[in-house]
Amino acid sequence: MTLQLTVSDDVRALAPGFTHVAVEAHGIAGGPSSHDSSALLDDAARRLATRLGGRAPHEDPHMAAWREAYTAFGAKPSRSRNSAEALARRALAGGGLPRINVLVDLYNAISVAHLIPVGGEDLDRIKGGMRLMRSTGEEPFATVAGGEKVVEHPEAGEVVWCDDEGVTCRRWNWRQGVRTRLTEDSVNALFLLEGMGPTAGGELETAAAELAEALEKSSPGARITVHAPQ
Repeated sequence: MTLQLTVSDDVRALAPGFTHVAVEAHGIAGGPSSHDSSALLDDAARRLATRLGGRAPHEDPHMAAWREAYTAFGAKPSRSRNSAEALARRALAGGGLPRINVLVDLYNAISVAHLIPVGGEDLDRIKGGMRLMRSTGEEPFATVAGGEKVVEHPEAGEVVWCDDEGVTCRRWNWRQGVRTRLTEDSVNALFLLEGMGPTAGGELETAAAELAEALEKSSPGARITVHAPQ
């Protein structure tokens, strides 16, 4: 992998069952949401409903494991939901999933269909390597509040993804920063699929293969690499 990804020892101690798969993509075609990306989101919502069979997302064993991990570092999982649970709730609410852009639509569809947290980062905007760590509370996090760009700081002990410039995603996978997010103009990307618990690895690998296939279809000629679970 061109980009170095590390998970700190204190995060491993907090959640021994955590694993992640990275999908690296170079030369991809971005752009606004399309008919195809919208169809993937609709299909993902249908797959999710079938998977849950009338249960709430948090009743799924994988989401329950994530809630335990959030509680372990001090977050309230009913207020700060992991990204997969938050998307799943939107998918089931009747209003449908948001259409953001082609790349975000693709990974959101994978997240909902497999009920796993998936994030996407613009490789050209990441500074140095990325690491999952417990925050000191001093790292900068670039976000938007009230339509204005602002810099916040995570709580001390919060699990965050960081690069050399600051936090890229707060509370593990709760809220992504604006600095490294994928846009319509992104051409190189890193997708992180995250799992929790003993059965998560196989689901991640299946989801990663599906994401790679979707990327190859939407961006013929792109160089896609799926890295083994870590």
